[in-house]
Amino acid sequence: MLIFAAILGIFVYGMIAAMLGTILPDLSDRFKLTPSQNGTIAFSQALGLMIASLGVGPLLDTQGDKIGIVLGLVFIAIALFGLPRSGGFGSIAVLMFLLGIGGGIVVTGANALTFAVSPDHQATASNLVNLFFGLGGLLTPFISANLFKRNWVRLCYTIAVLTVIVAVYQIAVPMPAPAGGSGSIFTQAGPILGQPILYLLGLFLFLYISCEVGVWNWLVRHLIAQGIPEGRALNILSLGFALGLLIGRVVISQVLKSVPAVEVTLGASIAMAITTFLMLRTNKPGMAGVLVFIAGLAMAPVFPTTLAITGTAFPHMTGTAIGFVISCGWAGLAVSSRIIGAIAGGDPLRLKKALLLIPASALLMVGLNVAIWAVLP
Repeated sequence: MLIFAAILGIFVYGMIAAMLGTILPDLSDRFKLTPSQNGTIAFSQALGLMIASLGVGPLLDTQGDKIGIVLGLVFIAIALFGLPRSGGFGSIAVLMFLLGIGGGIVVTGANALTFAVSPDHQATASNLVNLFFGLGGLLTPFISANLFKRNWVRLCYTIAVLTVIVAVYQIAVPMPAPAGGSGSIFTQAGPILGQPILYLLGLFLFLYISCEVGVWNWLVRHLIAQGIPEGRALNILSLGFALGLLIGRVVISQVLKSVPAVEVTLGASIAMAITTFLMLRTNKPGMAGVLVFIAGLAMAPVFPTTLAITGTAFPHMTGTAIGFVISCGWAGLAVSSRIIGAIAGGDPLRLKKALLLIPASALLMVGLNVAIWAVLP
């Protein structure tokens, strides 16, 4: 029941992670949003994710995972019910900030719960649970393109209702008592904040999230600018990238039984740099779909395996450590979205140049991975 609770939380997060990239073309057309405004909207979501992940870790350690997961799901539901009633750029940015708050709380709480349930197999368990992120990310654009015919209002309401149902389940399931002990959360968090490995892992996830969410938020717009129809572009995002993430995490969960986690993240970083560069070089739908799928496979193990490395390095105050590392990741989303939007400016055709930030970040991950390997205990 506890693993299923974590799976449901990650699944909902996967659906909302793909939400902005799925509805952004329609929002841009309806409200005449520029690429720069798109970048600001993505930044507001990233800011919410970053603040929530940083703040919720000590809460999870001292009050338990249940309160965090349920609170995050409530924020998500409120944001999704509110988006169809938004009046323009300002209200969309506020609601995406709230959606980010909810998402940041849920993903931190669900991963902390996974590590509490499977302390001896954290990397394998994390990849298995987080494969449902890929499933959620696959379903959002797929449902939008094939069932709702890009009716983004119906999409928002449907995922909002699902989120409420998941919140009810989380409330009903008994969860472990807090593992962080008593006393001031700041006093307890102090010792882990002095360890260099925490900052290396945070910077590594900063670069990775710049890559992954860059694909979620901008790939559909990029493909449309290359002349690919919107429906086909949405299917490339769902049946290409999201499916690659899902399948990759199934496969890597078995690989991690015999291969050290840090070696997996190194290989994934190299593959990311190559595949993301190539996927930006084609305007053929078939080839784009194949390359995006392979890029999804390459990215699949990085997020959950990095969190597993964090959980292993910090067996006490795990929620705080995970929250800090994830918060660094969301900072990558905030920075990359602003840079991509600024480079693209008002010309969607310049987005291709802006998205070269993704393979460049992956190259930096390779060097950083070697540094993490060197300092791991």
